[in-house]
Amino acid sequence: MAEHQPNRVKAEMGDEQTSEASIEELQAELEKAKAEAAEYLDQWRRSVAEMSNFRKRMQREQAEFNNNATARVMERLLPVLDDMDRAVAALPAGQVADDWTNGFRLIQQKLHALLDQEGVVLIPAAGQTFDPSLHEAISIEEQPGYPEGQIIAEVARGYRLGDRVLKPSIVRVAR
Repeated sequence: MAEHQPNRVKAEMGDEQTSEASIEELQAELEKAKAEAAEYLDQWRRSVAEMSNFRKRMQREQAEFNNNATARVMERLLPVLDDMDRAVAALPAGQVADDWTNGFRLIQQKLHALLDQEGVVLIPAAGQTFDPSLHEAISIEEQPGYPEGQIIAEVARGYRLGDRVLKPSIVRVAR
């Protein structure tokens, strides 16, 4: 048995060296795996952020597209409404209360209600200070009693949708 013990000690020492080598290898592999896991986690987080940004950008673009489509339709509808308003205002006194003119007034009311539902609002003009971003001047006139730049009269109504001017007010301005 004594002969086996030195071999056994040598084997145990060899096992310890092998164990230390394999522990070092395992630790190196562990560090490599941790680095890969951190890289994958970073890539995943970036992908999630990119997807979130893409989703938000698509929602913004879709809302902008919808707003532009609404604005285009409203811009085309405004001249019809203006014509309807002028026609109703020009009705002869004898035809003000008959069924035919009441039908036109109903159409006029529905058009105004449609604009209200879509968020289209009138641009205030008469008595306001001229603003070239909201108003279009067709004449500048000497008018006593009016300060320079004040709107004397509104020739045609202006409309806007949110911050976007669909049609500027056509006005006469005091000099």
